[in-house]
Amino acid sequence: MRIAFAYPGDLDAPTGGYGYDRRVMRELRALGCAVEPIALPASFPWPTAADLGEAKRLLAGGARDALVIDGLAYGALPAQFVASLSPRPVALVHHPLFLEAGVTPEDAARLRASEQSALEAAAAVVTTSAMTADIVAREFSVARTRLFAAPPGVDPAPRARGAHDGVVQLFSVGSLTPRKAYGDLVRALARIAGGWRLTIAGSLTLAPDHAREVAALIESCGLADRICLAGAMNGDEIAAGYSSADAFVTPSHFEGFGMAIAEAVAHGLPVVATREVAAMGALPDGCGLTYPAGDIAALADCMNRIVADPDERARLGDAAWRAAQTQYRWGDTAREFLRAVRAGASL
Repeated sequence: MRIAFAYPGDLDAPTGGYGYDRRVMRELRALGCAVEPIALPASFPWPTAADLGEAKRLLAGGARDALVIDGLAYGALPAQFVASLSPRPVALVHHPLFLEAGVTPEDAARLRASEQSALEAAAAVVTTSAMTADIVAREFSVARTRLFAAPPGVDPAPRARGAHDGVVQLFSVGSLTPRKAYGDLVRALARIAGGWRLTIAGSLTLAPDHAREVAALIESCGLADRICLAGAMNGDEIAAGYSSADAFVTPSHFEGFGMAIAEAVAHGLPVVATREVAAMGALPDGCGLTYPAGDIAALADCMNRIVADPDERARLGDAAWRAAQTQYRWGDTAREFLRAVRAGASL
């Protein structure tokens, strides 16, 4: 198939969503598809009039059998324009735009209405987890016959070796944005005694004001010598971070799937995550500790167990390593994605 794959901004941006897009394109090519990337303006989901016009120009034509549009742009496109596209586009929904943390109620309402209208015009909708498919079906009344889940895969990885220096090395991957809730983690760790260090690998520039707030909180809690805001890391650096860690933690309140959790499991790491994110499917049963999103006392309890009890870490890590042997692979993702694209093309 000839597949045009549109996304807003820089495909090399260090986020899970762009990482998913990059890898799916690569795997679709491995399946014999001709994939044409289309870089839309970076201002989505709040495009200027000029950028919206440019997006319409880029999407309007071309020799293709299918058109996939990443949801960060798709949900902000006018439904009338979406309906005019040929072939009818396939929408890729990482998570609904209106559920992004930090969005005002007024903006959330506008995003929800826009995404609803755009999704009604889609030939098919691909989500990155079964739970996100449930959310899309419920919130946008998308028929199940048009919904497909293609969860992120992982590559086989060596088991993490840990720090081995008497200090529990904690690792986290995620941009410093409000939804990732790193302030919760800092406040929880301020209550934890014992030897621990935390490295957070994630962009400091996507929400710079929020990143500065987190840095100030770390300083005010007296944790500057224990918590490292490493900024965006490349793939090799992140792999090294997993390898040298003793445990993985993410305080994120919402994810479309939880790619970083899946990577942690692939390395045999015990995981601490919110129940809401764990429920999206990346964390197998018995591989981690979970707590209600935003409950700092409960997060502190989980972190205390991880830091203070090496037997607990070993038990959870062993379970993660066993689960890693049967994890979903990126080839599986691409096959499910292609099935959705073909189904959309047949409508």
